[in-house]
Amino acid sequence: MANLKTNVMRLLEQAKIPYEMTTYEVKDGKIDGQAVATKIGKPEHQVFKTLVAVGKSKANYVFVIPVNLELDLKKAGQVAGEKSIEMLHVKDLQKVTGYIRGGCSPIGMKKAFPTFIHESAKDLEEITVSGGKIGVQVTLVPEALSQYINASFEDLTKA
Repeated sequence: MANLKTNVMRLLEQAKIPYEMTTYEVKDGKIDGQAVATKIGKPEHQVFKTLVAVGKSKANYVFVIPVNLELDLKKAGQVAGEKSIEMLHVKDLQKVTGYIRGGCSPIGMKKAFPTFIHESAKDLEEITVSGGKIGVQVTLVPEALSQYINASFEDLTKA
């Protein structure tokens, strides 16, 4: 893994945001959030997945939530100001964000979409998100992430 610098890392470095990169084995095909948390040895509430949804207005929204929680579409719609919201189809993910499933990062998408981070991140010293490529994660301060991607902290998950 010689040159493993992803666009996410380049953007964080340009913005002078400190981060720590972690890689994990992907040959077993287990790339879901919980498997990733186990592989990198971090608690699930500290490892966040990036979900992309589309509102009734056809606008896209990004939700960054702990891997062990489930997005509540009703709450997501409320914070996004949409009547209803649904998950973006996996087949549209790369076209919309520039990322593939399992490597979708809230940092460096094709466009800056309204982004919301689960409120639990505010209480953590650091969170881990995708580094923009399957097998790569970046860990950083939640506040730095939120400021960089212009995201707010919200209640987004099912109880």
